[in-house]
Amino acid sequence: MQRKFMAWGAILAMLSVMIGAFGAHMLKTVLSSDDLAVYETGVHYHMVHAIGLLVIAVLIGQWGESTRLRWAGWLLIAGTVLFSGSLYVLSISGITILGAITPLGGVCFIAGWVCLAWEALSRKS
Repeated sequence: MQRKFMAWGAILAMLSVMIGAFGAHMLKTVLSSDDLAVYETGVHYHMVHAIGLLVIAVLIGQWGESTRLRWAGWLLIAGTVLFSGSLYVLSISGITILGAITPLGGVCFIAGWVCLAWEALSRKS
């Protein structure tokens, strides 16, 4: 699982840079300032949680694999797809119904961080 989460984290980080660059260079003149802010929020959370996934991969290497760490990793991946993905599509397309998906991604992020904290606090050393 360590290698899988390390690869996912690296790929998500790379995609965050690419998507951010696309927004900065191609969408800056196309989107309104409000839509661009929504897009940039997606990019920011995308990168933060890609780094979080890399941290989880490193912790699996140090602490060993556990159910909570696996859940934390998968929840951060799901959160990135749901939260950031919905913000990207919402800002570009204007399909406002996608705003209903964004909070589900936020819940995944929160649950993933809770799983990580729970694992850390349950460690004896």
